[in-house]
Amino acid sequence: MTLKIAFLLIAFAGVIGIGFGYFLRWIISLGKRGSMELLVRQMTLDAEVKAKKITEEAEKRAEEKMQQLTQEFKERERDLKQTEERLVRKEELLDKRHTNLDTEQESLAKKAEEVQKAKEKAEEIVRAQQEKLEKVANLSAEEAKGDLIKSIEQRYESDLEGRMRKLEVSGNERLEQRAKEILTTSVHRLGNSVVSDVLATTMTLPNDEIKGKIIGKEGRNIRAFERATGVDVIVDDTPGTITLSSYDPIRRQIARIALENLILDGRIQPAKIEEAVVKAEAEINTIIKKKGTDAAYEARVPNLDPKLLMILGRLYFRTSYGQNVLDHSVEVAHLAGMLAEELGADPAVARAGALMHDIGKAVDHEVTGTHVEIGRRILQKFGVGEPVIKAMQAHHEEYPYETPESMIVQVADAISGGRPGARRDSVENYIKRLEELEAIANGMPGVEKTYAIAAGREIRVIVKPEAISDLEARKLARDIADKIEKELQYPGEIKVSVIRETRVIEYAR
Repeated sequence: MTLKIAFLLIAFAGVIGIGFGYFLRWIISLGKRGSMELLVRQMTLDAEVKAKKITEEAEKRAEEKMQQLTQEFKERERDLKQTEERLVRKEELLDKRHTNLDTEQESLAKKAEEVQKAKEKAEEIVRAQQEKLEKVANLSAEEAKGDLIKSIEQRYESDLEGRMRKLEVSGNERLEQRAKEILTTSVHRLGNSVVSDVLATTMTLPNDEIKGKIIGKEGRNIRAFERATGVDVIVDDTPGTITLSSYDPIRRQIARIALENLILDGRIQPAKIEEAVVKAEAEINTIIKKKGTDAAYEARVPNLDPKLLMILGRLYFRTSYGQNVLDHSVEVAHLAGMLAEELGADPAVARAGALMHDIGKAVDHEVTGTHVEIGRRILQKFGVGEPVIKAMQAHHEEYPYETPESMIVQVADAISGGRPGARRDSVENYIKRLEELEAIANGMPGVEKTYAIAAGREIRVIVKPEAISDLEARKLARDIADKIEKELQYPGEIKVSVIRETRVIEYAR
């Protein structure tokens, strides 16, 4: 019973404790709520004060900014007004000047009209006086002018001739001295042999029995050989020789190599002929590639297209007046490079233009056109630079000299082709050239006799002294030289010497 009561008391005490705890908690929460409300009110008041302060400061700044903008606006308005006043004054000044110019223009027009009238009147007076003089003198103005000039020339002929001779001699001496120095330096630096490599088309056979094998039964072998090579085989009565004829030097060379191999092998039949021709073509292509590459390397012209080198190598089998064209091109490249260095031009462009100046000759028998025009098309096709094309295209004066290198290539080409032993010519062409030279001089008025001497390098013209004076002889020499340059093609230069001799003979008896 006592334990039960104890439990009840404990339970009652617990209930009372829990209730008292809830009561205390409620009292504490009421106190905190009051303090929070006070804090919130205080913060609200502080915020309102701060906002009011910020608003006042912003209004003050806005008012200051407005005053500043108003002041700037007034200053700009004042500046614009001043500018406008200046423009108005300038416009008034321009209007005034325009008016003055119109007045001056009218005045000048009137003066010009007066001057023109005075000029016409003066011309009429001069014309009338000239007509009177012509009637009195019985000569026209042009005739009087001609007579006056002729009389002055005759009176002062010796003085004019002396001065012209002095100017010509002094100028020519300086120019010739400088040109000789440059050319001598360039030629001395080049030590190539003058012996040219001429490829003959006549082959020597070991014996005449080989001719029968070459011809074959009923001409079967020779027909097969001509079909395979494109070369005509000429077998005549000349002992121990056979001739290969073709306009294409490459084909002729292929035929020569193929025939040599067939003769060495001893078995000459259509199948062997085709095999030998194919082998000879491969050998020739190898030679062409090597010759083109070697020529470009020797001439110091790098970075050329391989196909362009193959075309260049074909020149090894081409000759011009007995001179190997590829050797000639390399020689011209060396000379052009040295001349360009002496004259301050571009040596690389000069060497490249000189090396390829005759490249059109490699295919000129296959393509229509001059070798210069063909060469231009080849270089353009393979992307060669325009300066190089300009340098090579003028070496026969088909195109104008556009760059210093073009003149250098032309001079180097003339030096290489004109030096002694470089080229050979047939007797017929030689005589024809001499006759053409003499015919040009004989066709000029006042010429008595003409002689072409020094292998066509000089022409001496003897004139009639009573028909041509010393002054006119100089003009005649220049006219003959100009006509030779226009009508003839020749390597190097031709010297024109005009001789005027007066002999007076009298007898004492």
